[in-house]
Amino acid sequence: MNTTRRFPSGFLWGAATAAYQIEGAWAEDGKGDSIWDRFVRKPGVIVDGTTGDVACDHYHRYAEDVELMAQMGLGAYRFSIAWPRIFPQGGGKLNQKGLDFYKRLVDALHKRGIKPVATLYHWDLPQALEDHGGWVNRDTALRFAEYAYALFQELGDQVPIWSTLNEPFIQAFYGYGNGENAPGRRNPWAILPVVHHLLLGHGLAVEAFRAVRPTNAQIGIVMLIWPSHPATSLPPDVAAARRVDGAMHRIFLDPLFRGHYPKDLMFRLGVRMMRAPVLPGDMAIISRPLDYVGVNTYTRLLHRADWRDPLLAVRKIEPQAPTTAMGWEIYPDCIVESLQKVREYTDLPLYITENGAAFEDTLDPDGQINDTERIAYLRSHIAAAHRAIELGIDLRGYFAWTLLDNFEWAKGKSKRFGLIYTDYATQRRIPKQSAAFFREVIANNGL
Repeated sequence: MNTTRRFPSGFLWGAATAAYQIEGAWAEDGKGDSIWDRFVRKPGVIVDGTTGDVACDHYHRYAEDVELMAQMGLGAYRFSIAWPRIFPQGGGKLNQKGLDFYKRLVDALHKRGIKPVATLYHWDLPQALEDHGGWVNRDTALRFAEYAYALFQELGDQVPIWSTLNEPFIQAFYGYGNGENAPGRRNPWAILPVVHHLLLGHGLAVEAFRAVRPTNAQIGIVMLIWPSHPATSLPPDVAAARRVDGAMHRIFLDPLFRGHYPKDLMFRLGVRMMRAPVLPGDMAIISRPLDYVGVNTYTRLLHRADWRDPLLAVRKIEPQAPTTAMGWEIYPDCIVESLQKVREYTDLPLYITENGAAFEDTLDPDGQINDTERIAYLRSHIAAAHRAIELGIDLRGYFAWTLLDNFEWAKGKSKRFGLIYTDYATQRRIPKQSAAFFREVIANNGL
């Protein structure tokens, strides 16, 4: 590989996963049910009818997976911690066996020179809390802070980079608004309270982190940022794209960094939804200073105005350009535009915490996966990340989504994003050609 785009010294190259998508062991060692454990058992909600009960069996095979990370040369591994493994009922007595799993994982990463990067919440709320209202209930934010405090005490000095929430937009709008994700509620009235309580839980967790003060550790939040473009230059379409930007991005970025919700969006949604009870001091908690922001970005979205949509009066336009197996347009500039969006709010260091693509991977006759489309996707998006740095953006790392083919939420096991192929029948792991490509990028610190 002729390296023409070198990244800064110390740039962090990693891969990312989420607990429910890979761990399996759904009812072992005292773990409680999560909302996903319950959701996947509803008929018809998962495309292929599969569950995450076993997934990649990472709970039992983590040592093998860490070895594969080391062979790839990863400098960091971003994983999430399953809240119901730590507190099966959402709070109360800590489950030591669940905590011990993450201690073993973190120890294994350190032994291989891989930096642990932990996410506290990647959508797997304890079902016991959902039974009492879930994120619609303000108490869930308080329980989240207690859970975070316990982990900071137990693992704070062993994990150098923490994030509170992963993509709160998806939890609020897809989990509670349209029901496509767990817990499967279809109640647009719930969206604003869920947004507020997610952000409140985030802020309280940041306060807990500062109280524990882990040595040389940082805390941030991971945001979903997909640029929203108007399908035409007509004013109604431009306004429609702005409304989507409000619902996906500004509804979180404004309170996090400006201490208030976006007025234009609240004016529109407030007449259609129950407003969250914002108590005195809430916004100060939500906007507590952070150490970094993580950005998950995969594509862009095109929108037109459409009065028939009751929520935002918009209609998504299907892309005409080449797409991934998810139907997402391949648009490398999403990297630059997403980072620039966050840069409108803060000068904090940024990380690309997820970027990758699903394609129809197949085994060759010799048992290999020559995923040239994924390699082309990664190459173009990593090049865009380098361009962002040239534009002056303080980008500190890039995490490929994902390490292993896994349970892809409502798509089940029908979509493969992994750098490593998972044979679900045997749990055999087969590194794809994209893993070799990424190993070379890491070794050269660039393209």
